[in-house]
Amino acid sequence: PAGDGKVTTPTGVTASKVTSGAVVLNWQPSTLTTGDGPIAYKVWSNGQLVATSMGTSVAVSSLLPGQNYTFSVQGYSGTHASAQSAPVSTTTAAAPAQKPVRSAYFDQWGIYENAYYPKNVDTSGAAGKLDVIHYAFANIDPTKLTCFEAVKASDSANESNPNAGDGAGDAYADYQSDYNSGTSVDGSADTWEQPLKGNFNQLRQLKAKYPNLRFTISIGGWTYSKYFSDAAATDASRKTFVSSCIDMFLKGNLPTGVAGDASGGAASAAGIFDGVDIDWEYPGSAGGHTGNHYSPADKQNYTLLLKEFRTQLDALGAAQGKRYILSAALPSGQDKIAQLETDKIGAYLDYADVMSYDMHGSWDAKGPTNHQDPLHDSPADPTTPIAPGTRKYNVDTTLAAYTTGLPEYGIPGGFPANKIVLGIPFYWRGWTGVPAGSNYGLYQSATGPTAAKPLSQEAGLAAWKELNPPAAQTHWDPVTESSWFYDGTNFWTGDTPQAVQARGAYAKSKGLGGLFAFSLENDDASGTMLNSMDGSLR
Repeated sequence: PAGDGKVTTPTGVTASKVTSGAVVLNWQPSTLTTGDGPIAYKVWSNGQLVATSMGTSVAVSSLLPGQNYTFSVQGYSGTHASAQSAPVSTTTAAAPAQKPVRSAYFDQWGIYENAYYPKNVDTSGAAGKLDVIHYAFANIDPTKLTCFEAVKASDSANESNPNAGDGAGDAYADYQSDYNSGTSVDGSADTWEQPLKGNFNQLRQLKAKYPNLRFTISIGGWTYSKYFSDAAATDASRKTFVSSCIDMFLKGNLPTGVAGDASGGAASAAGIFDGVDIDWEYPGSAGGHTGNHYSPADKQNYTLLLKEFRTQLDALGAAQGKRYILSAALPSGQDKIAQLETDKIGAYLDYADVMSYDMHGSWDAKGPTNHQDPLHDSPADPTTPIAPGTRKYNVDTTLAAYTTGLPEYGIPGGFPANKIVLGIPFYWRGWTGVPAGSNYGLYQSATGPTAAKPLSQEAGLAAWKELNPPAAQTHWDPVTESSWFYDGTNFWTGDTPQAVQARGAYAKSKGLGGLFAFSLENDDASGTMLNSMDGSLR
């Protein structure tokens, strides 16, 4: 297009960095010939809009290896747009050798009490050690059964509220909040009028600095899984739901005017996300949040939902010369795995983040205390086996369920081991009023959950960085290869660097796809846990 003359055409477009899956573009800024206002940019390739940027650089990601691409850049301000720049062509590098996946979740809400920003992913060194970051979480509209944006707090701390997540969302954190030069990744300050601000614009800046780092939008989570069953129930509802999520987060068509803010608009977030992560907790199971909808039909519909996402993501990718990720956070308990078609879902997923944690915690307020994520069974484990079989919760059992199957639970197996990414909790679960017993509080009674910590703000929960267990009070179980911390009254279960190393070694020995963390905001400023996770896979 020739443009309308109100915005000058960007010049000097260059490809400053080219990898197997991304190209970093830089250019000289456009100017406004009349009036004033923010200028943003659209990046085109073969007639397709493949990215937008609020500044004069961007990483176009999810590209195919060894392919020739031609890009041009167009400036725009409101309804005014320039002509497209002179094109620049380049060829992506050959595909690299396969390596284990290192992924982690970035919590949307971490920017508040934790003051954990995308910049922290850079300064802690995490950005250079991760392959994928899952941005958590998008919600499902209760009536339209679509992806949506809103500014409404959830009642996430109230486990007894069946409507805790209804209509909740945080568009302010996503794309409305103003980052200043001190908190932004590239040192630039947002202006109120620019089409995209907040976390999303910071993810874009991270990507320009680390072009091999990919981002997915994670949908659901513990509080936002209530309406998955409804959205997945029919072919029509699946198509509507999937297309809405792809339109909003992959094509980047964010709504404007949410809570009175002008941010958003057509393609304002294009090119940020490299795929979708489905975190349905849990299909066909009453084990999710109070009030969650579930049905026996979820088992088949979950597979069909993944198939629909794969189909629509592939269609968009084919048009753009890209290949998008589809991942899922999957349960670890055999009673919940039994509600999945383990032999079918692997065909649609690039990989699965198996939530191999939260197997025990202070929701069993009186105990017995136990490991959050035991790798192996222990004869000393006092818990009752999970019906209808005779197995307890542990990672060995989880892995068997997905891969070789557990006939006693009706689980066929068949999920590829090399697509299983094992979870590492960057937080601890705790009980108080725990007697020492014969082994520093392990497998003992309790009087209830530990008191809430300042950052977690939830009884029985603490971030790694705020607990920081002293070595003298930290213990190791060689049978389950698990750590715990006991101070004479409080018992905490979680992973130390030693436990992370054991899980990395386990993943390698079993031919698994890698490791993932939940979540980055819980790590300390020097990235102790993430460094351990990365090192364990090398």
